[in-house]
Amino acid sequence: MELIVLGVVVLFIIVATVRFKMHPVFSLTLAAVATGFLLGLAPNDIMSTIGEGFGKTLSGIGLVIAFGTVIGIYLEKTGATKVLANAILKMIGLKRSPLAMNLAGYIISIPVFCDSGFIILSSLNKAISKKTGIPVLVFAISLATGLYAAHVFVPPTPGPLAAAAILEADLGMVLIFGLLVSIPVSLTGYFWAKFIGKSLVTKESEETSRVNTDEKERNIKPFQAFLPLLAPICLIALKSIVNYPTYPLGKQVVFQIFDFFGNPIIALLVGVLFAFMLGRKVPSKQKEGWVTEAFKQAGLIVLITGAGGAFGAILRTIDIASVINLESSSGIGGLLIAFTIAAVLKTAQGSSTVAIITTSAIIAPMLETFGLLTITDKAFTVLAIGAGAMTVSHINDSYFWVVSQFSNIDVKTALKGHTLGTLCQGLVGITMILLLYKII
Repeated sequence: MELIVLGVVVLFIIVATVRFKMHPVFSLTLAAVATGFLLGLAPNDIMSTIGEGFGKTLSGIGLVIAFGTVIGIYLEKTGATKVLANAILKMIGLKRSPLAMNLAGYIISIPVFCDSGFIILSSLNKAISKKTGIPVLVFAISLATGLYAAHVFVPPTPGPLAAAAILEADLGMVLIFGLLVSIPVSLTGYFWAKFIGKSLVTKESEETSRVNTDEKERNIKPFQAFLPLLAPICLIALKSIVNYPTYPLGKQVVFQIFDFFGNPIIALLVGVLFAFMLGRKVPSKQKEGWVTEAFKQAGLIVLITGAGGAFGAILRTIDIASVINLESSSGIGGLLIAFTIAAVLKTAQGSSTVAIITTSAIIAPMLETFGLLTITDKAFTVLAIGAGAMTVSHINDSYFWVVSQFSNIDVKTALKGHTLGTLCQGLVGITMILLLYKII
């Protein structure tokens, strides 16, 4: 009975989201309520469990998501994203410019939503293509896959943040292992772009290609553009290092400093302060709505994450693992199941974030059965879900349409270039995760 209930509510989430265009906040909340009733819980127990799950999930990451979104908005509005891209292009050189765009997309997507990142940098694709003679689709696919890699693996992107909260994983470990996994995944997209990009063609267009570089972009130095990104990442990673069971830096003043500033809320707040510095020369009237815009974006993600946590809390009231008769201590099997569920949800309904949050809620009660209980185990589970949630991006994914429309390609070409690229990335991602799991 429990297995039938689980299958029905997951199918409901997919159908409600895809067929009836219901917002994930409502579909996840309704799924949580319906699951509670179908499992025979008392109405008061259902509501208290939903409230506790919602609150517990957001207590640690609500501000983190909000601060990360503010950083992304400031990078976008001040033109710092193009400064980052141009700095990477300058370091790597025009001959390897597709690689530069891939890495630029990867770095920019850590705080900026991949849809926005692609829209911002797509004009660079066209300009560099004219300058180098390399087909524009090589740049488009390389950029799109670079943006996508960080989107599902590297905090403070909302998906990994939400999964870490629901699975109670250490954010620093997710960040460290996420970087190890996502860089090869990003490069997979680059190699795929080099392989497939030259055989694809864009639609006819009379649009002229040029890069707009306004005054505010020229006033930002590359190191200033990197600081809002690198400062939080380094602080969060250092917190995980000083808290390692052997306590390599002891437990004195240095430990206390890094432990405090490495807290994700404080680390992202430091990043926000550096982001504010990017906009210090922008007129106050021009930037007065930036924070409000960021909080509007963050609010949607926070609500979806909380609804996912509520759904997960209801699912924790049953022993899903024993119902499915899964063997204990099957860590690799658990990671593959997490990957598969996320891939099915992603492919069915299109949103990587919804796939990550829903899968995390389903997998959380199974962690003990899979033997995935250590901080490293939970971090790898978050990443396995992320790998599934990028497999694959196709016509029901808004990002697919951003890439196709801003690259001036038809649906068939986008399926060949972008969709197959995300399939390759997902498979490389789960392979890397399983290898690291076996080694570590």
